[in-house]
Amino acid sequence: MKKTKSSKRGSAAKGKGAPKSVDECLAGVPEPARGTLNKIRAAIRSAAPSEATEVISYGIPAFEHNGVLVWFAAFSDHCSLFPTAAVIEKFKNELKGYTISKGTIQFPTDKPLPAALVKKMVKARVAQIEHKKRH
Repeated sequence: MKKTKSSKRGSAAKGKGAPKSVDECLAGVPEPARGTLNKIRAAIRSAAPSEATEVISYGIPAFEHNGVLVWFAAFSDHCSLFPTAAVIEKFKNELKGYTISKGTIQFPTDKPLPAALVKKMVKARVAQIEHKKRH
């Protein structure tokens, strides 16, 4: 009897052993979610400081710069961006139409968040971290 893909629950990044890199993590994500996450990744990278690094944090891809800037991941029926509650609150009007919670923005696996919005949220998150560093 063949195993069906529906047995995969939770994060698409989970599997045999934790991924060691963002590339390895994304390689295990099925399309169309992988393409969507790659677009999100590119938008984050373009807005993050040049010294920001990609890491795996809590088992999912993230960008780090003086702490984690944002996380992003694919799940069985959606993709998510995890900026912070304060960033989500700041952009809640622009996020109408998306499922949001305290620290998460969910969007369809085949429809990435608009790159311009992702960039604004990443820049707001960088500013938030820099502000905390100074105080």
